[in-house]
Amino acid sequence: MRTAYSVETVRAAERALMAQLPPGALMQRAAAGLAAACADLLGRTYGARVALLVGSGDNGGDALYAGARLARRGAGVTAVLLSPERAHAGGLAALRAAGGRVASAEEGDRAVRRADLVVDGIVGIGGRGGLRPEAEALVTAAEGALVLAVDLPSGVDADSGEVRGATVRADATVTFGAYKPGLLVDPARERAGALRLIDIGLGPHLPRVPAAEALQHADVAALLPRPGAESDKYRRGVVGVVAGSARYPGAAVLAVAGALHGGAGAVRYAGPAADAVVTRFPETLVSEGPPSKAGRVQAWVVGPGVGDDAAARRALDDVLASDVPVLVDADGLRLLSEETVRARDAETVLTPHAGEAAALLGVTRARVESARLSAARELAARFGATTLLKGSTTVVAAPGRKAVRVNPTGTPWLATAGSGDVLSGVTGSLLAAGLRGLDAASVGAYLHGLAARSLGGAPLTASGVAGALAGAWEEVRGRSEE
Repeated sequence: MRTAYSVETVRAAERALMAQLPPGALMQRAAAGLAAACADLLGRTYGARVALLVGSGDNGGDALYAGARLARRGAGVTAVLLSPERAHAGGLAALRAAGGRVASAEEGDRAVRRADLVVDGIVGIGGRGGLRPEAEALVTAAEGALVLAVDLPSGVDADSGEVRGATVRADATVTFGAYKPGLLVDPARERAGALRLIDIGLGPHLPRVPAAEALQHADVAALLPRPGAESDKYRRGVVGVVAGSARYPGAAVLAVAGALHGGAGAVRYAGPAADAVVTRFPETLVSEGPPSKAGRVQAWVVGPGVGDDAAARRALDDVLASDVPVLVDADGLRLLSEETVRARDAETVLTPHAGEAAALLGVTRARVESARLSAARELAARFGATTLLKGSTTVVAAPGRKAVRVNPTGTPWLATAGSGDVLSGVTGSLLAAGLRGLDAASVGAYLHGLAARSLGGAPLTASGVAGALAGAWEEVRGRSEE
């Protein structure tokens, strides 16, 4: 599992480690890893032209020491100092001793434009707000060159992933000791490029519980339900689906498709789109009466395409009155009562996109999209429900839990009609199989993204993603056993 820690936590761990090491040793570890990453990105060192954008903090020192190592290996290195009087003295001396050049911000434009690699050491993990004008001008001049960020792209918020102004857009980011939450969450993630973690020995000094975490194949494989020799459809999990309407029968079909391909032992459908569902999936058990009369289920999915009329409200209330886990999506979210959800004994999972989350929180969509971690945490706390916030980075937060899960398998091609209905069905099937809300939502999002990726970098449909889910299961299990 990939774990990320807040700036405050990382700094505390660094202080604890530095107390055990000779002065400067920790920065040298970081610089060695950074120099190796620069060489890998360049493909060669001798004769390469490297421009260092150097701020006043430790990131600038890391860049200067790494630049000295590259200069000793034959690279032409120029350090562009944004605050010459506050540049790291030891790093600056090391660079000059290795044959590197130093330029002011005013003189650095030419060096940046000619560089094969630009190293962003402008602002460290404690930076807030966007780049200052002189830094922004240099970053603009670097367009066309490879850009490697030190610890994180300057201008982004390390803890939240928020962007408040101009930032560096890196091809790769080398981060030290631990991932920072902002590197895993858009909009910052998109600016970080390929991530590389350099181990500098912080592990023993970091707490057990991170601020954010991202599942990997082995984690998902360990959570996937596996039928035993004596399994029947009830032991595997029966999920009930309340979705679709006369206007949106396809929502019912897609939610059922996600549930069936997500591993459910059986799917019970209750709603007005029974004919469309059975035509596509004859194995579905259908009912046109209220959900409570549909038969035994271990979890419910309610909301996709149900509309907002009185019948939809009655169906939602009926489902929420049950004693099994319930996933609420789409139209169901617009009809949702905070008090009703908080009063439930069984788990509730909410799966809003940014617009739906904004409506539930009473804020703008732009605010949710710019601060995805805090929005998911707030929804989980307010409703007392696990919240899967869909979007460019899918985030899962559980009430009372510090660590937020971030899904690493998403792809922009999932921004297509019906994709969320499939995700609801997958997650509902995992709830019915007995996974707790946090795990069901995280694994559902992981498989959903993996299925989409398996279809290649081309336009896809929600139906196609549902059909690819079985392959995603096999890929997870196969890779985890390698």
